[in-house]
Amino acid sequence: MNKVRINLIPVIIAVFLIVVSAENARTQAPVISITPVITGLSAPMQLVHAGDGSNRVFIVQKTGAIQVYQSSSPTSFALLGTFLTVTGLSTNGERGLLSLAFHPNYSTNGFFYVYYTNTNGDLELARYQVSANVNVADAASKVIVLTIPHPGQSNHNGGELHFGTDGYLYLSTGDGGGGGDPNNNAQTNSVLLGKMLRLSVNTSATAPFYIPAPGNPYTNEVFNKGLRNPFRWSFDRLTHDMWIGDVGQDSWEEINYVRADTAISVNYGWRCYEGNTAYNTAGCASATTYVSPAYTYATQDPSAAITGGVVYRGSAFPFLQGFYIGADFYSGNFYLVLKNTGTPGFNTAIQTALQTGVSDFGETEDGEVYSVSLTAGNVSRLSAVDPALPLKLIAFTGSLQNGMVKLNWKTAAEENVESFEIEYSTNGSVFTKTGTVAAKNLYSGSTYSFLHTPVQAGKIFYRLKMIDIDKAFTFSPVVSLQLQERTRSYISPTLIQNGIINIFLQENFQSFELVNSNGNIVLQKNIGGRIGRVDIPVNALPAGIYFARLKNNNEVVTHKIFIR
Repeated sequence: MNKVRINLIPVIIAVFLIVVSAENARTQAPVISITPVITGLSAPMQLVHAGDGSNRVFIVQKTGAIQVYQSSSPTSFALLGTFLTVTGLSTNGERGLLSLAFHPNYSTNGFFYVYYTNTNGDLELARYQVSANVNVADAASKVIVLTIPHPGQSNHNGGELHFGTDGYLYLSTGDGGGGGDPNNNAQTNSVLLGKMLRLSVNTSATAPFYIPAPGNPYTNEVFNKGLRNPFRWSFDRLTHDMWIGDVGQDSWEEINYVRADTAISVNYGWRCYEGNTAYNTAGCASATTYVSPAYTYATQDPSAAITGGVVYRGSAFPFLQGFYIGADFYSGNFYLVLKNTGTPGFNTAIQTALQTGVSDFGETEDGEVYSVSLTAGNVSRLSAVDPALPLKLIAFTGSLQNGMVKLNWKTAAEENVESFEIEYSTNGSVFTKTGTVAAKNLYSGSTYSFLHTPVQAGKIFYRLKMIDIDKAFTFSPVVSLQLQERTRSYISPTLIQNGIINIFLQENFQSFELVNSNGNIVLQKNIGGRIGRVDIPVNALPAGIYFARLKNNNEVVTHKIFIR
């Protein structure tokens, strides 16, 4: 990053310095908070997922180790072990293991890529393959895909790996270091430093392991140019637009944005321009040739360095949808940037001194966002609240009553509140609406209750979606309950691989229902009067998680099954 390091308190109470309204949005941006969920890490650099449906996350650490964790909820991560230790690194200064990306077909081919500085200080891209143990990589499978000379300086290495929706591998590289890009690497088409590269990788056993992606503008690996040190960048997982945090020289830090359909052959301007200000324009084209940043901020005393982030596309905080979240490594300021809808421009809110040492913003498979602090050695979940919602919830609880769940909640104040939607989940992350309760709108607050008949045994989760009259909303904390299964009548096995569900009845049930994970009945059979084994064909149904429900006039028995 080529900045002076200072010591700051890792987490300080958040305060908004600037709040600007955005088109079709509230006049106040969401307020971010952070909760550490993984601690005790050694210089963590990045959080990524494999995209294989396993709900695992992989933590890249600067000295070479990649740890793998199983996520059972947004705040619960269990260490599964060391996935891989990358060797042959130099790790002083800004060097080390910098990034990891999984092949789009990882679930079938097991290939992934790492980016690091080798023992000579050059930039290196390597490919590995997972072993027979899904939580351990095959270290012997390593092949070097690309080596980029990086002579003279240890800083400005970039860089981050991502696969695009086009199937190509993208890599951001720094300009090679040294004040002011003395060799003008960022503007030299034939040099791979100070660029966004795009590679068409293959999975063959023999070299070459890539070719420049067809359509690259300079017939080599270069996709974009004019970057100083794009340490962190991302694709918007919804729109596929590209966002880049590019660390500045002496005066300006910048966040760059280009639409997915205009991203090729972009020139971001360095070293001709730093932010929107001329830096060294000798031999440069007119200013209109270069793409201006979406947002810039001045270098702070004594230092600043932007860490690029991600656009929030999760479901837990809908009012945060579409906001890009980046941070300054030294001050701990978070930047929430929202692109205007229908008109040019961006609006930005700054949340000051939230977390220092942020080296990455990573996403889980469901789109929830986590910050990685290199200096604190932890990973934190990002949460958000809507400060404009006119409601104060002081209690939300659940209890079991005669096979049903009773939810109770209490408010301390209500003003212009429309309703409460009750949502339930079987895994704590994907929720489904199950009912609505109208708000009483008492200024002094009120109490509410709601009854729900669960569709499965085991653990079940509930939350309130609290909606005001202008349709803004926020969510309550999640409550969970454990529902016990009956064992007299049962289904075996619960993993269905032959297209037939086997029911063993010791009681008289009138009907059998199969419910999908969205709560919809997809199969119904009359089994009245039958005792013993009953076979139900399900070979026409897609693979997935279902809930088999046995019903009579007095009770409902539910079993969770998996159809493969």
